[in-house]
Amino acid sequence: MVSELFDADRWEPVDVAREFTDVTYHRGVDVPAVRIAFDRPEVRNAFRPRTVDELYVALDDARQDPEVGCVLLTGNGPSPKDGGWAFSSGGDQAIRGTSGYEYDGDDEGQGENEDTPRVGRLHILEVQRLIRFMPKPVLAVVPGWAVGGGHSLHVVCDLTLASREHAVFKQTDADVASFDGGFGSAYLAHQVGQKKAREIFFLGRDYDADEAAEMGMVNAVVDHADLETTALEWADEITRKSPTAIRMLKYAFNLDTDGMVGQQVFAGEATRLAYMTDEAEEGRDAFLEKREPEFRQFPWHY
Repeated sequence: MVSELFDADRWEPVDVAREFTDVTYHRGVDVPAVRIAFDRPEVRNAFRPRTVDELYVALDDARQDPEVGCVLLTGNGPSPKDGGWAFSSGGDQAIRGTSGYEYDGDDEGQGENEDTPRVGRLHILEVQRLIRFMPKPVLAVVPGWAVGGGHSLHVVCDLTLASREHAVFKQTDADVASFDGGFGSAYLAHQVGQKKAREIFFLGRDYDADEAAEMGMVNAVVDHADLETTALEWADEITRKSPTAIRMLKYAFNLDTDGMVGQQVFAGEATRLAYMTDEAEEGRDAFLEKREPEFRQFPWHY
């Protein structure tokens, strides 16, 4: 069983994930979406370096698949230990070293591989950037605890759906002498306001799904049993829209907070659109034919 909320009739496994141990990856049967899930429910879906490696591979595969228009990011469950649910509880503190999270603490002995990094990693930040810059909406589907680094992941996702019964939002960074000074905090402040964001980090309190929705960091609160069905319905609605419009809208929403990088991403997609015009074809053809381009045939739009 993948997860109690997983509907095997709606999903099929993706080949790239056949060797995964910490993440499951499925493509929709009748919706052009994928489901990527943390699969360490016994530790509240805490991530170790192996988990992050697999998560990045799955997300990047979805990014590059032209038939996929939406990503559902969630956590499998419940825990076989106590029946608890989690989206992710962040970095696994049991293998946190002085320079980050270490492969050497991997119970599979991955630290013995000569290709394995010998330094601690914080590459969950690379996953955050991949989610942020992916030209497709990423929906956080939160069935339980979203804590620490898991909380930051839900923040950076484009939309969040939360379990009415089990979702808990909590930022524990200051409790473990850690801090997400990027999207996890600054972007959170754009969602809930400066005062509330500081409360979330400084006090480290628990917030249920309704409280998170009232703050503005959750889009919808859903009965637990219906959570993944609803998420797939949202993905179905999104993927019936114009792919170009959705891509440009995502980058437009990101633009005011992402500085020059956000401008580059938006401008790159604008350039792609320009390449599709008759003007662009004339410019390219004139260059290849070694002649002056005839741009005066095109109107100056206003």
